[in-house]
Amino acid sequence: MRFWKYQALGNDYIVMDGREQALLAPDLVRRICDRHFGVGSDGILRHEGEQGGAIGLRIYNPDGSEAEKSGNGLRIFARYLFDRGLVGDAPFAVSTPGGRVSCRVLDGGLRVEVEMGRVSFSSRDIPVVGPEREVLEETLAIGGETVVFSAATVGNPHCVILREKVGEAEACRLGPLLENHTALFPNRTNVQFVQVWNEREIQIEIWERGAGYTLASGSSSCAAAAVAHRLGRVGPEITVHMPGGDLRVSLDAKMHARQVGPVRAVATGEVAAELLAGT
Repeated sequence: MRFWKYQALGNDYIVMDGREQALLAPDLVRRICDRHFGVGSDGILRHEGEQGGAIGLRIYNPDGSEAEKSGNGLRIFARYLFDRGLVGDAPFAVSTPGGRVSCRVLDGGLRVEVEMGRVSFSSRDIPVVGPEREVLEETLAIGGETVVFSAATVGNPHCVILREKVGEAEACRLGPLLENHTALFPNRTNVQFVQVWNEREIQIEIWERGAGYTLASGSSSCAAAAVAHRLGRVGPEITVHMPGGDLRVSLDAKMHARQVGPVRAVATGEVAAELLAGT
């Protein structure tokens, strides 16, 4: 089983060509993604081939579950397609379970731009339990405290909490509690803790659904920036600072999000038969 590995701001993915390989069972995904006993990654991107005028993509989390969409994953997938000569530097469409997006490879693959689609705050779209509404600045008692949160979807669910200061410790403490609060978030959720620096910059810490504490996330950046913008804290052009690096997010008047950021190649190789067999 051949693989290509890339990282985008420290968020690393393995890419596999599903046109050549069988479907990935959850236990195999977990073995491959394991950083001690496997290849190690924050997930697997499976190239699905042509799908109605777009290139199909399935996204696997390291716990074996599937994600609807991934911003960093899409940038990595675009770079993989470019490196294999399957796309050039013109925009092209990628189909994900979270919707179709447009990608464009820049600077010979060093940067990738992704039109992520429209950000929605609707409880029905995200989804969030309760009456249909925009989920903005609601309160929730969790982890021995009351937090004020907003929620959004960019094709996958996000819970956004604005703080005066953010850090890894809080993300790791409250993140898993919020991710798995299925009484409120029936599909679980990604979680971002956001510190607004000024009208053009925010800093975020991320707890990613199915992956845990994460150095960077493209969809999380878009969701966090969109919530901060919707609440009047930032403008439409935002630099998102994360532990893994910075990402540029732009929002138009209808809340369509675009992200631009780096991608770097890490390795190519083959998964050993022993790992595939689980021996």
